[in-house]
Amino acid sequence: MTAQPNFAGPAPVAGAAPKTWFITGASRGFGRVWTEAALQRGDRVAATARQLASLSELTEKYGANVLPLELDVTRPEQVRAAVAQAHAHFGRLDVVVNNAGYSLVGTIEEASLDDIRALYETNVLGAVAVIQAALPLLRAQGGGHILGVSSGLGHVTSPVIGYYCSSKWAFEAIHESLAAEVAPFGVKVSIIEPGAYATEFGSPESLRFAAGLDIYSEFKQHFVAGLRQLERGDPAATPAALFAVVDAEQPPLRLFLGSHNLPWVRAAYAERLATWEAWAAVADAAQGGASATTVASR
Repeated sequence: MTAQPNFAGPAPVAGAAPKTWFITGASRGFGRVWTEAALQRGDRVAATARQLASLSELTEKYGANVLPLELDVTRPEQVRAAVAQAHAHFGRLDVVVNNAGYSLVGTIEEASLDDIRALYETNVLGAVAVIQAALPLLRAQGGGHILGVSSGLGHVTSPVIGYYCSSKWAFEAIHESLAAEVAPFGVKVSIIEPGAYATEFGSPESLRFAAGLDIYSEFKQHFVAGLRQLERGDPAATPAALFAVVDAEQPPLRLFLGSHNLPWVRAAYAERLATWEAWAAVADAAQGGASATTVASR
């Protein structure tokens, strides 16, 4: 029999009470890995998924420390009910993990408006629904920590999954604004940005495909071939980083997971800065006179 991986990583800070987590998309991928890791280190988890049956093994293994909840984040009333039930069951929520999401595969021309709308309903509006349901409870208890699971693609883009990238750019902006807005209430916000990992994110359950156009077939074949060459990280190596963030007195606003994102993003920003600098004279001239009394909307 194959030994089960140990995801536990470091124990909670000495003397600290076990944390209570609310995790969306806990049936597979990072959501499942982090759910089990938190339970293994003695924390409590409200684990949510669209199909309750996908969480049954957690109850058998971890008993009262886990509360499985059926949740489709695109249904705001179900989000509010699940968050309230988790809070009432455990008495508090310390860490809220916005993890549910999927990728839309298709060029900008190929994807239909319905495809794009559905993607944003889950990746963006679903995350907002969780935030808005949790915040009153976190404020009332005097604090908490919201973790938004984004991607390195929240800073750079890739062809063929451009709409997925755009959803992560929106996700990043929402969580960054949120961090400033809720800091006075003792609520912390961190954006977790994984690179490429060997999770189920590439499975049919985590991908949607736009109807294809023949003119892009060869381009997409090259793109997919390139993806297959990517070195993928081990998901079981990530919990220690996540625990370091939630146990920190002053956690970072952003944390990359894996070693590939920083060089990639550094190069992208260097290129952007170089372009802005090269066109600075044109940009400055567009400022106009200093006596303007109105500010045009951007």
